[in-house]
Amino acid sequence: MLNWKSVNEVYIYDGSIDGLFTIVFDAYISKTLPASIYSKNSYLYRFTDNIVNIETDYTKSERIFKGIEKNISSETLYQTYNAFLSCQENKEMNILKYILHGFVVGPKINNMLSLDYVLNVQKLYKNVLREADKFYGILRFIQIQDNLYYASIHPDNNIIEKLGNHFITRLPTQQFIIHDRNRNIALLYNTNDYCIIDVPANFNIPDISKEEQLFQNLWKTFFNTIAIKERTNPRLQMQYMPKKYWKDLVEKN
Repeated sequence: MLNWKSVNEVYIYDGSIDGLFTIVFDAYISKTLPASIYSKNSYLYRFTDNIVNIETDYTKSERIFKGIEKNISSETLYQTYNAFLSCQENKEMNILKYILHGFVVGPKINNMLSLDYVLNVQKLYKNVLREADKFYGILRFIQIQDNLYYASIHPDNNIIEKLGNHFITRLPTQQFIIHDRNRNIALLYNTNDYCIIDVPANFNIPDISKEEQLFQNLWKTFFNTIAIKERTNPRLQMQYMPKKYWKDLVEKN
């Protein structure tokens, strides 16, 4: 267990993994643990909190990044990154303790599942990978212009970059946009590089192309034609395709 001093302070950071790694670096040097950690966007102010704002330091972040890979394991780095993409509360404290303890015991940290923060990190990263795997199969691109395609998604976790890398590998010559409507961000790919930008909450998708409209109509006609009305089973449909995904499916709109 970590026998480091706990301080009654709430750390607020910018919400980036570099910001969190900056906190890890400072905690490792000072041998102290904060009471809690929040990103600027998720923190709700409480009068009794002793707030400490943490400025992201990319030099410190890089040292932690390299330190994890060198002194713990690349598996730990992989699990840390994916756990960080989770939407779950308190992920930062679990990741902080997981990495700090890893610097003490090395690679065997990943097998110490009796520690709640190690078990929690594994649950977080596995949940992120499961959701990303689902979206690899159900994400639907629609054509909005010649050689430009758009996909709307509503994921629980922040998996937009994982999805982008997946489809860039499979569609390297295709320009596309993946829009995470839960976080109001979008990944833009132009066949050479990609970037992630903020998108206004009231953004509306541009009109789809005539060719896209034709194919959507064909697909809806096929979907409705093969259905047997007397055997419609919405409960079974939701078992195989949860209802939260329906809003982004052509055949359900």
